[in-house]
Amino acid sequence: MTHPFRLGLLAVSCFVSGLAIAQPTTPTLIDQALQKADLLEPQIISWRRHLHQNPELSFQEHNTAAYIKAALDTMPGYVIQTGVGQTAGIKAVLTGGQPGPVVALRADMDALPVEEINDLPFKSTARGSWQGQDVPISHACGHDTHMAMLLGAAQVLSDIRADLPGTIVLIFQPAEEGNPTPGGPTGARVMMDAGVMESPKVDVIMAQHIGAGFPSKEIGYREGVMLASGDGFNISLQGEGGHGSAPWRATSPLTAAAEIVVSLNNIIAQRTNPGTGTTVVSVGKLQSGFKGNVLPDTAVLEGTIRSYSPSNQLIAKDLVKRYAENIAANHDVSATVKINSGYPITISDPATTAMLLPAFELAADGAGVRETSPAMASEDVGVFAKDIPLVFWRLNATPYADKPGAANHSPEFLIDENSLRIGTRALLASSLTYMIQNNNP
Repeated sequence: MTHPFRLGLLAVSCFVSGLAIAQPTTPTLIDQALQKADLLEPQIISWRRHLHQNPELSFQEHNTAAYIKAALDTMPGYVIQTGVGQTAGIKAVLTGGQPGPVVALRADMDALPVEEINDLPFKSTARGSWQGQDVPISHACGHDTHMAMLLGAAQVLSDIRADLPGTIVLIFQPAEEGNPTPGGPTGARVMMDAGVMESPKVDVIMAQHIGAGFPSKEIGYREGVMLASGDGFNISLQGEGGHGSAPWRATSPLTAAAEIVVSLNNIIAQRTNPGTGTTVVSVGKLQSGFKGNVLPDTAVLEGTIRSYSPSNQLIAKDLVKRYAENIAANHDVSATVKINSGYPITISDPATTAMLLPAFELAADGAGVRETSPAMASEDVGVFAKDIPLVFWRLNATPYADKPGAANHSPEFLIDENSLRIGTRALLASSLTYMIQNNNP
């Protein structure tokens, strides 16, 4: 009878012996793709720098789209559709040599009316028109990197298309940051309504968002809510102005406006359950009057409603409307309340995200993968995921060795370009893993 301990040693000995004589294996399709992505890093950075230096505002991304189209034209296998939804949107379809799922990869294209103050050789000095005003433009939210990383993934997928077990749909989306017409649809809604997720019918959509988080190159995932909904509201108050010396002869809407601001901040905390999802109402604009001794006859408030909970989102919308109207009536002024449904809650499908965790680990190349907390910012990528899973992750890219960088939308927003290789690897590893795991020919 063999002693259990000796049996264990024998098993280990055989295992080690087997390792010693094992022959090198052929790299898997995912390994090949990641190796190609690593070699493509200089080109990805070059794409990013051009796009960074030439930003365009929402629904104005025509030169950006032309640049992307020119890059895609050099990649064999893609069927490219431009002008999706009569916008700068691009859809490019790559049919693999093997049957399998249809995976969409999305990048947003628009920049912001923010003046960049970083001292870079490819710094943006662009200007444009936003809501009738001349404004500076910069990629202060990192969409230049999103496009460059998706182009990198597109190149690699084209190279391996003969062995690709499925179909890739690339979506380059305009106007994630919003419509210049208040209340108008964002780019995802326009492309969705134009049928971008059909022909072929997409099974899953994946996207990432860069930020100057710490440490650089780390991938942040979450099984569930990643970002809050985002709805805008406008409250217009109409009263009767007058002289500052005789307020009793006027019905100034300014007092009502001030009470609305305070009440909305308080009532949301009292009337929504944070246990089902944090909800925040913020008033960012209160405009009324022109002179200190003249009581105004109008006031305008604008703000946002954000929530992690669909039920709280509906409650908050109702509260904003009812309280604004009731407070206005108490001050003998009228209120017109408009609430514009904007961004849905961004939910990274729990089951699909969990399935792709090994892909994230592989893509991170030792930089780390971490479960992250939800954020109150908003994104419109969830519009594409009405009936299919979305997998959404964050890519840390602080330019500093020991601290986070400036927040997105800041004039000082700056990223570590070395993180772009990791983001490109993440797009490839996640899409290929999904295809392989869900391949039922």
